[in-house]
Amino acid sequence: MNALVIFTLLAVLMLTGMPISISLGLTVLTFLFTMTDVPLESVALKLFTGIEKFEIMAIPFFILAGNFLTHGGVAKRMINFATSMVGHWYGGLGLAGVLACALFAAVSGSSPATVVAIGSILLPAMVKAGFPSKFGAGVITTSGALGILIPPSIVMVMYSVATNTSVGALFMAGVIPGLALACVLGAVTWYRARKFDYPRQPKATFGERWQAFRASAWGLLLIVVVMGGIYSGIFTPTEAAAMSAVYAFICAVFIYKDMSLKDVPRVLLNSANMSAMLLYIITNAVLFSFIMTNENIPQTLADWMLGNGLGVITFLLAVNVILLLAGNFMEPSSIVLIFAPILFPVAIALGIHPVHFGILMVVNMEVGMCHPPVGLNLYVASGITKMGITELTVAVWPWLLSMLCFLMVVTYWPDLSLWLPRTMGML
Repeated sequence: MNALVIFTLLAVLMLTGMPISISLGLTVLTFLFTMTDVPLESVALKLFTGIEKFEIMAIPFFILAGNFLTHGGVAKRMINFATSMVGHWYGGLGLAGVLACALFAAVSGSSPATVVAIGSILLPAMVKAGFPSKFGAGVITTSGALGILIPPSIVMVMYSVATNTSVGALFMAGVIPGLALACVLGAVTWYRARKFDYPRQPKATFGERWQAFRASAWGLLLIVVVMGGIYSGIFTPTEAAAMSAVYAFICAVFIYKDMSLKDVPRVLLNSANMSAMLLYIITNAVLFSFIMTNENIPQTLADWMLGNGLGVITFLLAVNVILLLAGNFMEPSSIVLIFAPILFPVAIALGIHPVHFGILMVVNMEVGMCHPPVGLNLYVASGITKMGITELTVAVWPWLLSMLCFLMVVTYWPDLSLWLPRTMGML
């Protein structure tokens, strides 16, 4: 009964258009003051201990690094490198977009940042080369979602905070699914380009490819700095985030010189705004999770499913449906912070590996970012392309359908996510 009251109140507040963070906070406060005897002192203590986690510090650092890279010309060089490698294939610029999104995702950790950075440069070039605007919009909108699956990923850090799962293991578990999804999106791009005979670029010479690689090497090196530093034991994921922010600043200001020192305060302020918004959501989500646990809602749900003989297959299918529906109305960070504390105990009770479950949630978030009515990437792409949400929805459906098929593979083939971290002795 209490669970029904909590979720009904949360849904009503969200439907009024109220921000997720405030809806969560009001739901918790209303429940605390009217339906429970939990001492406010224990709530305050839980709030303090809930956000006093070293991993949370990684979030503002990764946001800062992504903003430096977005404003610092790294994306343009990655696009040139990707185009030199695959531009001569069918749909070459589209394939270059998928590859550039995968590379930029590996240094920014943010899907909207990837869509903005790659899309704002590549989409006009694709239209100028003779590609339909819908084709380019479909490629960039869906490929930009790789930003939360290919490590480092802010959403994975959120999941780690919500469930106390290893960030390093999650990052490594996202590598193979991330590359596999990039290949799937690339295959759809190539097939449609060949089917409709879209333009191809002249084949780049070895010298041109080498020059493009040299120009983008400093940006690509950030992948080595972050991932290599974590898995060689030089620093933790949070320290890697701080290193990535410093490295991105040096690249943008002193190496590529696409930014001047007078631009830095603007980037810092923008990053602080984004970080504050996410940290405020985390704060309220910690309280929401506390209420859920205090009312034994996850445990009751787990007992009910086990008592009715519902197995792993049924549960995972239900999780996908719930998360995809949530993706219609909420952005990824909120979904992870609200649903992970509820669904995670059930998954553990059913014997599902916490890292596999994390990757499953992240892939669901990717799909959710690309479908209406509140797909975050759709709105970002709409701002770049000046296309309406309905028109963009039609444009992305071939890639979105392939992402749904990939989601089912990730759901029922856990070794796709777990093989690499197991091989590296992280599980």
